[in-house]
Amino acid sequence: MGDEYYDIEAILAENQKVQCTFKVDVPDMGHLAGGEDRDIKATSKLQIPMWMAYILIYSDYADFNIPHPFSSRVRNALNAEARSVKLTSLVGQGGMCLNDDPAVEMSNVLVKTFRARLTEIIDQAQHFASIGASTAGNSGDQGMAFREGLDGTERELFALAQWSVKMMKRWHESSETSKR
Repeated sequence: MGDEYYDIEAILAENQKVQCTFKVDVPDMGHLAGGEDRDIKATSKLQIPMWMAYILIYSDYADFNIPHPFSSRVRNALNAEARSVKLTSLVGQGGMCLNDDPAVEMSNVLVKTFRARLTEIIDQAQHFASIGASTAGNSGDQGMAFREGLDGTERELFALAQWSVKMMKRWHESSETSKR
């Protein structure tokens, strides 16, 4: 068994549903549509679990529909200015692409997006950590507004960068007091 067997993210990814359009009639699978039909008819669009989508797509029973977060409009926005896209609005709206060419393209766009946003995340984390919790009012609201546009991984990096600044400040202050 691979390392991903106990990985909760891998488990959740396998249970993520993706929209597929069926190419052929599939007998005795109508229950997937949630209706009372016995069969799935060709051209039906269904949300099915990722683990099942692999089988249906590679067996040529269905086609994968690219989810909104990976549409050309979103990719163009990410390529134009990655920091301006609110990633949280895209979360939970689809799965992943199964074909090689679109998958490579999406991977490249997402890596480029992450790199473009990382500098801003670290800068903002250092800024809000340096002004500290003692500063009340507008700066706290700005920090919260900035964090709302981040995805889960970016929020973790933001928190880690803030913690790092606080620890460095604490170390610096303790080294100064020991010199006195």
